[in-house]
Amino acid sequence: MTSTITLAQHKKNALNIVFIGNSITQGVQLADAATEAPPATAVAYLQKQKNLDAVNFSNQGHSGYTTLDFLPGTDTFTKVEQAASNFTDKDALLIFSIKLGTNDSAIQGPHGAPVSPDNYQKNLKTIVDKLLADFPKAIVIFQHPVWYSPNTYNGGKYLQEGLSRLQSYIPMIDGLVKTYATINPQHVFVGDTKAFAYFEKNHLTDLIPENGKQGTFYLHPNKKGAEALGRFWGIAIDNVVRRYF
Repeated sequence: MTSTITLAQHKKNALNIVFIGNSITQGVQLADAATEAPPATAVAYLQKQKNLDAVNFSNQGHSGYTTLDFLPGTDTFTKVEQAASNFTDKDALLIFSIKLGTNDSAIQGPHGAPVSPDNYQKNLKTIVDKLLADFPKAIVIFQHPVWYSPNTYNGGKYLQEGLSRLQSYIPMIDGLVKTYATINPQHVFVGDTKAFAYFEKNHLTDLIPENGKQGTFYLHPNKKGAEALGRFWGIAIDNVVRRYF
């Protein structure tokens, strides 16, 4: 049986957000990830919105992680659920913001890579099914993956093959959300869809140049890029929660 969220369930317009992701979510290479990583900048945007009274968050981004690392039964998944349970405001609307796929798309290196589009979708559904079973009033927002340069090759091998696979994940996310609209309506949504094209266009100014095995590549946002990505996520989250607040 599904649980439909209504405004009456919340004494005030407050959010508890758990951000699930990889190094981009974690904010690697930023001087102060606690305040500069995309989750922090997303929350900074949300805190300025007049329809919201309070926003609390937990950054559960882990460098190099794939969907396999977040499957139920893993220590990482347990920590995600612990983060969700540890918020002090129990009346706030709980949101899981998920941005995974970069490492899944690699040719080799990260855990389980390369992950096929079908398995990527299957893993996401396994994660979300368990989250909603344990937190039936929560909502899940999938942020589309972010562009990386087709010569990306560091500890993992990505290249054009990986980038193409990453793009193939996007319709799998959208299709999964459509499935949930039928089996568990009003609980799973598509969030940001614009960051991929933004970073492809603005990678020289918003992504960090890194030395790789096939030259300088672009993968991780710099401070400007993290702020931009956080704003994309913040806008997307706000657009979803406005139907409740």
